[in-house]
Amino acid sequence: MKKLLYNLIKMTFANFAHPLRTLRLIAFLLASTLISAQTKISLEKAIELAKSNNIDLKIADKEIEKQTVLKKTAFQPDPLQVQYQGGQFNSVDFDHNFSVQQFFPLGNITKANRQLQEELAKLAEKRKALSSYEVEKAVTLAYYQYLYGVSVQKLNSELNEIYTKFLKNAELRFKTGESGNIEVISAKAKVKEIETQKAQLEYDLVMYQKQLQFFIQTNENIIPDENTALQYTFIENQETSHAELLMTDFYQQQISVYQKEAGTFKALRTPKVGLGYFAQTINTESLFQGFTAGLQIPLFGGVNTTKAKAAAINISQSQMALDKNKMILNLQKEELQNNFLKQQKNVAYYQNEGLQYANQIIDTAQKSYANGDMSYWSYISFLNQAIDIKKQFAEATHSYNQSAIELQFPTIKNN
Repeated sequence: MKKLLYNLIKMTFANFAHPLRTLRLIAFLLASTLISAQTKISLEKAIELAKSNNIDLKIADKEIEKQTVLKKTAFQPDPLQVQYQGGQFNSVDFDHNFSVQQFFPLGNITKANRQLQEELAKLAEKRKALSSYEVEKAVTLAYYQYLYGVSVQKLNSELNEIYTKFLKNAELRFKTGESGNIEVISAKAKVKEIETQKAQLEYDLVMYQKQLQFFIQTNENIIPDENTALQYTFIENQETSHAELLMTDFYQQQISVYQKEAGTFKALRTPKVGLGYFAQTINTESLFQGFTAGLQIPLFGGVNTTKAKAAAINISQSQMALDKNKMILNLQKEELQNNFLKQQKNVAYYQNEGLQYANQIIDTAQKSYANGDMSYWSYISFLNQAIDIKKQFAEATHSYNQSAIELQFPTIKNN
């Protein structure tokens, strides 16, 4: 690769006096570099690959794993208390006392902790589902952006063929004295312009490919399958869209976490029972043993009560956020639906009528001009009209794809 870049720079300076030739050369070399190691895949395969490679999704998997591991922390006894005492606490003799004590939680605190961890693990899964949704949307947009670049390239090639034929006719008419040199000059200028645009389009396609590769997060030069239809296939959602289900699941799971959190704080207000053992000497003679039992009573449990109330407030906030974002999502879908219908009608016109008119105009104009039945300026005017129709169709299809994908994957608010 370094050698290729070096040669590229060297040839660029060598051809500095020929900018058009240099531009074509650079574009050709870049395109050749990509083509040599391109992997063509379907949209479904691209999405699958992106989801398996995406770093954010891998981080989400680790979060799920972490929360699952933390289920083992549900049982939380206090640290074992070990104590030694030595001195004259029974007589003038130096005696020894050794004791251990362990407190255990009572009530349903262990159950509450376990349930909270289970809900946290589920919440991590919901977050991953949202991230996966965003990855799928990004890959789909990038995939069809590349296809749009390919369609523009094909149109450029078609225009090059049309104007090359026009140039030949203009040169023939000039030789026979039927027209002036202005037609030949104009045709050559247009052919050079199209060739320059071709080189620029090569750069655009490289950029689109890198965007797709970025979202798939791979070192391979991934490109869309050439058999993929240029027009995105929109799948009509049912009564409740996939986006709304994901968003609702996330917020409802968040509410479940806060509910279990409140239950955990309430359970912390229950006493703990302690069991102990001691052994000591009296007058330095023998060991005298015994057992202890006790309770830890949270007389000042206001802190946990307050935390439980705060968790209840969090529940209300999450419910309000869900209601607000549902409203935003529905309004967004209405706007996207209107734009989609507009773009759909626009594409339908070009597919059913516009392209046919363009092809008829080109065929008729070329024949008339070649037979001498049409003036140069009329020919150029009709040709530009047909070309504009074809360009507008490519733009219309691109706009349709973007609107369809946005409607298929509306933006989800989760904050």
